[in-house]
Amino acid sequence: MHLLAQGFQLEITARDGAARTTRFTTPHGVIETPAFMSVATYGAVRGVGATDLAEIGAQILLANTYHLHERPGEDVVAQQGGLHGFTGWRGPWLTDSGGYQVTSLADRMQIDEEGVTFASPLDGLRRRLTPESVIVIQEALGSDIAMMLDECLAPPRAGQIPADEQPERHLESAMQRTLRWAERARAARSRRDQAVFAIIQGGVSPRLRRHSAQGSVAVGFDGYAHGGLGLGESREERNEAVSVAHEALPAEAPRYLMGLGRPLDLLDGVACGVDLFDCVVPTRNGRHGLLFTSRGILSIRNARFRSDSEPPDPDCDCPTCRNYSRAYLRHLIKSGESLGARLATLHNLRFYLSLLERARRAITAGSFATLRAEIAEIAERRVQ
Repeated sequence: MHLLAQGFQLEITARDGAARTTRFTTPHGVIETPAFMSVATYGAVRGVGATDLAEIGAQILLANTYHLHERPGEDVVAQQGGLHGFTGWRGPWLTDSGGYQVTSLADRMQIDEEGVTFASPLDGLRRRLTPESVIVIQEALGSDIAMMLDECLAPPRAGQIPADEQPERHLESAMQRTLRWAERARAARSRRDQAVFAIIQGGVSPRLRRHSAQGSVAVGFDGYAHGGLGLGESREERNEAVSVAHEALPAEAPRYLMGLGRPLDLLDGVACGVDLFDCVVPTRNGRHGLLFTSRGILSIRNARFRSDSEPPDPDCDCPTCRNYSRAYLRHLIKSGESLGARLATLHNLRFYLSLLERARRAITAGSFATLRAEIAEIAERRVQ
């Protein structure tokens, strides 16, 4: 058995090319993959409660270690029974390390071999995260899956070179440091009932991605995540980077593509053999009135929907589409009513969860390529 943590097991249940379905057993429930993790940064999906998430088919949520460390503090969460007791979501939790969020504070952040030092945007005080402290914090939070701290290269800013053109020496330096931090993260573990995932780095360089994957496997983790993607590279480059890494990963370990993305990004990842996904795209777009539907992207703010009695997506089974019209949802969004953001968020999350449910069925039926082509056809189409 590859998995190291107690209470975890991954069973591959079907394959269609490199795409696969699995049953990923955790101490707080079984996850049918490929699966989408709704982003609950502070322990909550904005405006959506745990019972709502269960109703629309959520299986696992993602929280952010850095943000929860800042407030309310992992000690408070631990006293309330960890994330499961504190939030009311009793299913599996994954906690991101917060490395990417800290890197986004480029003008306040310093990185060295020991870890990352930064000025908190909350109070300006200096904070420090290390490979060891990130594991300690996540063990206190009690998540089912913890992520190691990695060195993320900051996303390119206006006027800078694109991420896919960053000098390979910088990518290699970050990748090698991430491997050294992986060893320290592995040594810092004390909970046997919490899985820890490594993070593969190396940009879109096949050589670096392969080396990172091989080095991470040599250290030994419960699962493996792809980091540092979605920063301007092409679909083809990203898919190659993921596929090359998968060649070096054990089949019995779960695979996670971090922070991506649009519906077609998810299916591209599934086609490469990815099991887990997360992204703020469905929630952030929902709050701004952009809905993903079976017919394309619906901009509910558009004046043409002012008197439209149709549901946002006639083919959707979410609570929003079962009970409300486009006209009403447009009215709420345009009026700034919080209910509008909540209903749009529920719909978008259900669309993403349903999309991967369809992917699981298609893989089992051997028709995944057909589904992928169908979504490619409507992915960026605007609903008229």
